[in-house]
Amino acid sequence: MSPQPQTFRAPVGTHDVIGPESAQWENLIALFAETAYRYGFELVISPLFEDVGVFNRGIGEHSEVATKEMYVFEDRGGRTLALRPEGTASVVRAFVQHQPTTPWKAWYVTPAFRYERPQAGRYRQHHQIGVEVLGTDDPAVDVEVISMAWRFFAALGLTRYRLLINSMGHDECRGAYVELLRSYLATRAGDLCDEHQKVWSENPLRVLDCKKTPCIEVTNTGPMLPDHICDECRTHFEAVIAALSELGVEATLNPRLVRGFDYYTRTTFEFVADALDGAQNAIGGGGRYDKLAEQLGAKPTSGIGFGCGIERLLLTRAAENEGPLDLLRRTLDCFVVDTTGENAATLLLDELRSAGVAADRAYDNRSMKSQMKVADKSGARFALLVGPQELAAGQVTIRDLRSQDFAQSQQTTPRDDIVATVLNLLTK
Repeated sequence: MSPQPQTFRAPVGTHDVIGPESAQWENLIALFAETAYRYGFELVISPLFEDVGVFNRGIGEHSEVATKEMYVFEDRGGRTLALRPEGTASVVRAFVQHQPTTPWKAWYVTPAFRYERPQAGRYRQHHQIGVEVLGTDDPAVDVEVISMAWRFFAALGLTRYRLLINSMGHDECRGAYVELLRSYLATRAGDLCDEHQKVWSENPLRVLDCKKTPCIEVTNTGPMLPDHICDECRTHFEAVIAALSELGVEATLNPRLVRGFDYYTRTTFEFVADALDGAQNAIGGGGRYDKLAEQLGAKPTSGIGFGCGIERLLLTRAAENEGPLDLLRRTLDCFVVDTTGENAATLLLDELRSAGVAADRAYDNRSMKSQMKVADKSGARFALLVGPQELAAGQVTIRDLRSQDFAQSQQTTPRDDIVATVLNLLTK
């Protein structure tokens, strides 16, 4: 006996998205694309892998993402590359390379890759949507980016989400604060969680971001960043908060919010969903990164953006007991039932589809009864029946599959008029 072929499954931390779930993804992405268009953003598509330096310079080569989670590999040409762990760095690299007119407003949808323990709504290959604006440090842009995310979540049907916000200052004032925090942590290092007892000095801000009780208790009594930013950064932050308030976007100051990447400056923010477990309730976030373009080889260029996980957003909708997204019509208009053994269905389908009608058929020479069952399950509104009699008479029988009145549900029309007749019926 020959050995059984190996059965393969999706790798750990990845998943397949097939219908009908994929329709939810399509709707969500379409809604985001429409929202981005209304806000003046254009789509950018960049490679899934980059020179590893693109990400190391942005997120920090000593960060946990870079050292533990990033997929790094050497290609056949000896170049060290990395799969994209997040969306911003690649967009900024594209900006540096192509130098579009500023302010440049771009949106993206992309897979992102991190080798980490799979969580609810977060996989080793997960999917992000996001926006970036480069070329201005106007606080009005911060407000626009944050309010866009807020409005998008509302359009998505979410109701139980909150905006947390902070300012990380710029290099100078944050640098002074980091030294102050480092001095404080030196007196309490033994009280930190096991991990940060060993690495707190490398990047003290990471201790603020820690969700473990020992680190929270230690930092709660230490210096907080908003109290130590300079007057210029404070004025910028206060302008953002005031404008958000005028728009009716409620923001809660969270002085511990420093995000996870080294490139953030000034405004940082995160959206959390109360419908999800507290440990994994972030549904999106971002901030300003006024040094990232410079780190990637451009002249100093301000930037800000946000990203959201598609899986986490859909999980949040489900947790709020929201029904399926139905923004795009994705049901068939017609199902062609052909028992002639000829090419009648092939020709009819081509004409219907060319006219903008969503149409399908059965295959493998099934019986009329079998094809009608498939037609009914397809969700199509009309079945178009072509049998030997209709073919000989140059006609097509139209049956309304959703009508409750069988006597009124069926009509016959000349073959040459079928497309016009169907288009007329679809408008009723």
